[in-house]
Amino acid sequence: MSYRPLVSRAVAVTGVVLGLLSVQMLAQAPSSLEAQLTATDDWNIEKHRLLARIIQRQIGVKEGWQAPRTAWGHPELAGAWTSDSVHGVPRERPAALGNRLFVTDQEYKERVAREEQTRQNAYKASGAQTGGRDRALRGEKTFRLTSLIVSPANGRIPPITPFGESRRAPRDRGSFGEGPFNTFEDFTLYDRCITRGIVGSVMPVPYGNGNVILQTPDQFVISYEMIHDTRIVPLDGRPHIAASIRQYLGDSRARWHGETLVVETSNFTDRTGVQGGNGNGLRHSDTMRLVEHFTRIADDVLLYDMTIEDPKTYTKPWTVAVPLIAPPGFKPLPYECHEGNGAIKYIMSAERAEDRALEEDLKKGIVRKRRPVQNNIDGPPDN
Repeated sequence: MSYRPLVSRAVAVTGVVLGLLSVQMLAQAPSSLEAQLTATDDWNIEKHRLLARIIQRQIGVKEGWQAPRTAWGHPELAGAWTSDSVHGVPRERPAALGNRLFVTDQEYKERVAREEQTRQNAYKASGAQTGGRDRALRGEKTFRLTSLIVSPANGRIPPITPFGESRRAPRDRGSFGEGPFNTFEDFTLYDRCITRGIVGSVMPVPYGNGNVILQTPDQFVISYEMIHDTRIVPLDGRPHIAASIRQYLGDSRARWHGETLVVETSNFTDRTGVQGGNGNGLRHSDTMRLVEHFTRIADDVLLYDMTIEDPKTYTKPWTVAVPLIAPPGFKPLPYECHEGNGAIKYIMSAERAEDRALEEDLKKGIVRKRRPVQNNIDGPPDN
């Protein structure tokens, strides 16, 4: 009897076990690599690359993997990508987790189970319960981040400056709030189908999270699924436009830094937000600067992060990291939303109807509160 096959088989099994153990150990937190990421509150390209290496190991990318190349030699970023991969990751980290950047194995197991349940719910959705149905068709990768905010180290939005606080207004929530709705200025640019801004166009929301990237030797192009904004970013080193010119998506310039595309954007308006979904929420100042990093870390994963620098609004910069995925056959769907559609007109006409109803009730001696915009709209008015 020959023992050589048995020995070979034993060596192979041992290799597999050690490999699984190594992946499991790398996934545990905290690690020395994670400690480097959370040692300080700042974010830079070195931290982006370190996060890329950690996630590659967590998702099992083989050592030595190289991103495909364009015909002119740049890393290939082109394709259809979605942020649906991180629906299960909160934007801000629960305070109890402190500076812990990744979930434990048990927490990861529970997240995987929740996301599978979400997919099953989406597959079975019918009738009026079809919201989020496209989630069933947008990939099965689960990531270990405890929050999308990776800097500051606590994973939370920094405190707002007094100037930032002074700019809070009901319009920050637009049609998701309680008004008043007296003019189109009481709505967000998202309500009006104009733009969600750069940050709001990538952060995951219930649907419409696709992004299409195109490349040429001297341009980087990214088109967003919802509200279908498209940015054409020069790579040729040209200067920014004049500071007096302001744009909803700012003025972007890009450059390659090894495997990573770095995009710097300035010249924003002060009419979009970066905290809420779809660009809603507290509006940033027109001096905001945005730094984005794009690195392909697997055949179907593009690590994206963006650092918001706005000292007039936030006491320190903060960074959001979003691993974008490219599920087989994925492509963004048409989003038929345009400025001037009926939404704003109908909301404002309903509010004017409520104005008249309040006046009529008052003539009859009925004093009541205004009907709420968001809740129980079909119920009896509150007295």
